[in-house]
Amino acid sequence: MAGKKSGKDKSFEEAINRLENVVMELEEGELSLEDALSKFEEGIELSRFCTQKLTQAEEKVERLLKSAQGEFKTKPLDAEDQG
Repeated sequence: MAGKKSGKDKSFEEAINRLENVVMELEEGELSLEDALSKFEEGIELSRFCTQKLTQAEEKVERLLKSAQGEFKTKPLDAEDQG
């Protein structure tokens, strides 16, 4: 895989795009069992990376929303708000 970045150099967007490609390859069903397992493993790693990045972003947003009194002013994000 030429040009493959290490996990530390990868952006969230690159990881999501790669994850989408992995899912499409798996859904096509034309991979050997060994290749499918390898793709699945890569997909799991990408999913964990993306989850970690989202958690970090959520924590940063919560810090930014902290009120002057030191209390968080957060509310759950409704599915309707996700657009």
